[in-house]
Amino acid sequence: MKAKSKNLDPCSLPGHLARRVQQLAVALFAQEVGDIGLTPVQYSALQTVCNQPGIDQKTLAATIGYDTSTIAGVIDRLEARGLLARQVSPVDRRAKLLTPTEEGTRTLAAVVPRMLQAQERLLEPLAAAERKEFMRMMRVVIEANAELSTIPARD
Repeated sequence: MKAKSKNLDPCSLPGHLARRVQQLAVALFAQEVGDIGLTPVQYSALQTVCNQPGIDQKTLAATIGYDTSTIAGVIDRLEARGLLARQVSPVDRRAKLLTPTEEGTRTLAAVVPRMLQAQERLLEPLAAAERKEFMRMMRVVIEANAELSTIPARD
């Protein structure tokens, strides 16, 4: 059966709705965290480096779902702000290892409560059980399509 494009409502498409949810998540993050000057991707990179000091750029990119070229610019900006330090790996001179600076750790501590507030606001319209189910369903979709993404589906 061929779908008729004339009467197709974008709001009936999961990809359209996923993009809209992403827009809302970014807007709420900006409202809560904007004055600190971190983007959601910069936050994810900083959080991951703080969680795993000494992580290499390639692993960081895969962990947060970014390609290695794009993550280099994110790291450049975090390093320029004094939030991360980058050094050449003693084992593989091609690899760059990342560690948080003291300022990076302080910035992260300031961001986390506000970022969590943005997450809370995003899910606010849902009841507690719906929030759990929504998160579960998103994970199912992500894991089922892991081969299409640069991010690992499971740890």
